[in-house]
Amino acid sequence: MSAEVDEEPGHGYHRVMLKLGGEMFGGGGVGVDPDVVQTVARQIAAVVRTGVQVAVVIGGGNFFRGAELQQRGMDRSRADYMGMLGTVMNCLALQDFLEREHGIDTRVQTAITMGQVAESYIPRRAMRHLEKGRVVIFGGGAGMPYFSTDTTAAQRALEIGCEVVLMAKAVDGIYTADPRVDPDAQMFDHITHREVLERGLSVADATAFSLCMDNNMPILVFNLLTEGNIARAVRGEKIGTLVSTPGGRPSF
Repeated sequence: MSAEVDEEPGHGYHRVMLKLGGEMFGGGGVGVDPDVVQTVARQIAAVVRTGVQVAVVIGGGNFFRGAELQQRGMDRSRADYMGMLGTVMNCLALQDFLEREHGIDTRVQTAITMGQVAESYIPRRAMRHLEKGRVVIFGGGAGMPYFSTDTTAAQRALEIGCEVVLMAKAVDGIYTADPRVDPDAQMFDHITHREVLERGLSVADATAFSLCMDNNMPILVFNLLTEGNIARAVRGEKIGTLVSTPGGRPSF
């Protein structure tokens, strides 16, 4: 199924933002699932070896989710800060697997200062790391409560000059309805940012889609659980759902 979008896939991207959900790092449970992290690290390493510059934002949902803790009576701001700390644990896990298992140089940058484990987020420094072939992993969310890591990924992608946000999920793309509930749900091949917002499609945070729409940043939603899909997404192959605005920046 395709909405009215002009761009066609082409020959790939040079600098990408990869958004990973924290829940996936936990393998459906609490904490970090080493097998999942190893799979993700292996896919990222394969892409980096082709010369593509990769930045990563990871959620913290396998440890804490601020909105859910708020429903249990916790102050939302404090709950969100707990979630931010959870993202840093995920970042360190990915860093360890990339460096020890695959020999890929990395840097973790956080929005909250924690000098003993990570650099502070400095956009120009992050860009320099990418130019040197290092994977830059962003933790701590945006450093402010009420902002999701989806929105952080969009903001960081814009600030460090990424060409696309690769939004890795546990589903194949964006559907007309939840395919786990509605067997008649159809997946979009292409759709615009505006249509995602108008239809209320809840694949990611609406603020993230709005920010990308306003700045012509394409988003590719795809299934992380299919081995090799990160490389396919980077090459611009037709997988998942491409979200882009006609007349915006090239989305291959």
